Amino acid sequence: MRGFQTIQPRHRNWTIVSDDPPATERQKPMHPAYSVIIFTTASGAGYGLLIWLGLLGPLGWVPQTSAFGFVGLGLALLLITVGLLSSTAHLGHPERAWRALTQWRTSWLSREGVAAIATYVPAGLFGIGWVFLERTDGLFALMGVLAAALAIVTLICTGMIYASLPTIRAWHQPFVVPVYIALALATGALLLTFLLLLFGVVTTWAPCLSIITVATAWGLKTASWAHVDTAERTYTIEKATGLGRFGKVRPLEPPHTQPNYVMREMGYQIGRKHAQKLRRIALLCAFLVPGLLSLLMLLAGQIFGLLLAILAVISAAIGVLVERWLFFAEAEHVSMLYYGREAA
Repeated sequence: MRGFQTIQPRHRNWTIVSDDPPATERQKPMHPAYSVIIFTTASGAGYGLLIWLGLLGPLGWVPQTSAFGFVGLGLALLLITVGLLSSTAHLGHPERAWRALTQWRTSWLSREGVAAIATYVPAGLFGIGWVFLERTDGLFALMGVLAAALAIVTLICTGMIYASLPTIRAWHQPFVVPVYIALALATGALLLTFLLLLFGVVTTWAPCLSIITVATAWGLKTASWAHVDTAERTYTIEKATGLGRFGKVRPLEPPHTQPNYVMREMGYQIGRKHAQKLRRIALLCAFLVPGLLSLLMLLAGQIFGLLLAILAVISAAIGVLVERWLFFAEAEHVSMLYYGREAA
């Protein structure tokens, strides 16, 4: 096969492999797209906050004033919008982003776009009732619940974009969607706790909600990393080319002389020690610190509790950004076998 060389073993227990890495391995490492990292972090927090407002608002667990509705829903929709807009920067032609909505029958990306746009309708009607009429009951309560439901559907679609790809081992696993939802609910709960304290509402259920959701997200993310670390790398260059029966296979020359889309998005290499260090930072900032700060909020008053809530939100934002960066950095597409990787 052109471009590949099979190396016959001199001894039955070993094969000859060149010490020189392929040209693509000597190229400058690529980085995950920061626009997508911002999208998943910001929109996730926004959808999480919208879910809690849509469910708890009609129950009367949060202030029914116009000011709280304006700030709460405004913040949620702002984060969602910033996230969605940042995702278009990932496209080669952002002005054509609308075309992604046309394949909703088969594409999870299209379904995500349709669900995201649809969420604005009940969220907007819910906001009109809350902000202008100070009502979250009746039809407006239904709109709040519908907005929360569509937010969850959007999160599921976002997670399935990655979980549905069997060509990327780190993503094609059962924890991707639950982690997306759990992180959104956790960051949304932290934002809700901050908003309540900002408006002078001191409660015990809000910090408890933050603790429960953060702990759940921690458990799911830890399980996800364990699954990625222990999953078998089943794809090899020998299997991909069908030349394994002849011996060890390696590319003689790279498929491209310049970095391409696959190498930019799916070819980032991160050292194991570096990955473990970043994982510890993510666990500390996204889960441990917000959880402990939420626990302290149970003992604090309004002013000190507000300070703790601000620190918890900042810490969680940093932690989730690191976690999202790792999520994309550790993704390795099976096509990288053709660029010198031994297994995927």
